[in-house]
Amino acid sequence: MDVAVREGRRDGGPARGAAGGVPHPGDAESWIGENWKALQEGGADQVRLFEDSTEIYGPMSLHAADA
Repeated sequence: MDVAVREGRRDGGPARGAAGGVPHPGDAESWIGENWKALQEGGADQVRLFEDSTEIYGPMSLHAADA
């Protein structure tokens, strides 16, 4: 199994942050937790987790919920 983290902007444009490929969804979630700030600074607004070509989670916002 290969799980990929793909980032994107809400407007559909490309983000500049680096995405990672990891062997398990739990590892992917940890990776996001460690790298969300760099992804956000690179222009990403959200991330999605994919197992091969199947989306297994997302989109997950990289911004705090509006209060």
